[in-house]
Amino acid sequence: MTQNTSPAVMAQRREAHDSLDDFPTPPWATRALCEWIVRRSIDKLTGMTAREPAANRGHMVRPLQEYFGSVEAADVHDYGAGYAVQDYLFGPAPSLVDWTITNPPFRLAEQFIDRALETSKVGVAVIVRTAFLEGVGRYERLFRNLAPTDVLQFSERVVMHRGKLSPKGSTATAYCWLVWHYDHPGSQMHWLPPCRKFLEVPEDYQHA
Repeated sequence: MTQNTSPAVMAQRREAHDSLDDFPTPPWATRALCEWIVRRSIDKLTGMTAREPAANRGHMVRPLQEYFGSVEAADVHDYGAGYAVQDYLFGPAPSLVDWTITNPPFRLAEQFIDRALETSKVGVAVIVRTAFLEGVGRYERLFRNLAPTDVLQFSERVVMHRGKLSPKGSTATAYCWLVWHYDHPGSQMHWLPPCRKFLEVPEDYQHA
């Protein structure tokens, strides 16, 4: 049987219930978020602490370290990158940080957002499939009362491969950043202009 590669099917990226949802984030996509935060606000990120609770192999941690004064990183699974092995959702809540920024497992994204909002003093940002914005249930549980202050839609595709980071490839899946910034009430939609060629460096893939 041949694989159905239609855009509608390829954009689904379905994962098993017990999957680690191992889709590393390209570092340039994290830099795009940080550059947007710096341009939009007076936040001095160099004096702040960020937490990445789904650190994976560190592909988001390293660009965060370029902007923030310190970055706390952990994951529920040991990917061999030297980060603490911790379950972010169960057990005692982690200490407060200024920002929580992560690519959460899709099936647990709402729980990750809830915990991040409880334990972040300045803001929260998660990169998710744009389709995450849809759904009556998610609207009732999350967006009706806790709508993000900003939705940052990528105008170019962010390619995430299962289990590896690679500068090559294509995808039918669209991604966006959802941002909750406590000093900026309201909810706005923004488009991130094409920026990969300005924010990507060859060293990003040395740890792939």
